[in-house]
Amino acid sequence: MEPSGPAGRREPVRPASQGGPRLSRRRLLKGAALAAVPYALLPDPRADAQSGTVDYPPAEWRPASPSNYTASDRPGSYVIDRVIIHVTQETYANTLSIFGNPEKKVSAHYLVRSADGHVAQCVHEADIAWHAGDWDYNTRSIGIEHEGWVDRPAYFTDALYEESAKLTAAICDKYGIPKDREHIIGHYQVPGTDHTDPGPYWDWVRYVRLVNFA
Repeated sequence: MEPSGPAGRREPVRPASQGGPRLSRRRLLKGAALAAVPYALLPDPRADAQSGTVDYPPAEWRPASPSNYTASDRPGSYVIDRVIIHVTQETYANTLSIFGNPEKKVSAHYLVRSADGHVAQCVHEADIAWHAGDWDYNTRSIGIEHEGWVDRPAYFTDALYEESAKLTAAICDKYGIPKDREHIIGHYQVPGTDHTDPGPYWDWVRYVRLVNFA
């Protein structure tokens, strides 16, 4: 709402008998017409706020529960120098449901769908997603989940590889992360983890090549 008087105060409308300005018929009709507009047809003030939530423009905002990540202001609070590749062991829809469940205590910044490479952002890059199982690696990384299972290579489609590689390339460019296997790692490379993803069927040579040519 725009201010209509000095210092944002709204000027009172005084009757003509008090010497105040008389409102024109045109202005009264305009106000009446606006009042008659159904609320559902007016712009939703939340729309602009939600449209700017993603850090990666092609992504869809599908937020994780605030109980499943740590709010932060990276890279001011922590340097971001890794991208960690995961495989969900769940469907795309179930993974979004898990991230949205405050009791699960798990999340990732992004989720890539198998069929078409569609990207959902679930946690802002400035915040610390709980994906690596190691606090130090969580603070310094962006976590990308991929729909599928480590022993079902059919889930690793061309679209999934290509769209994920574009995402990783954008992250690397933004934070100055080298596009190599020292800085783009699998979950299995996190110290102390018992996870094996993305597993033996993930084509690292192809993926890193795609990242570098994205």
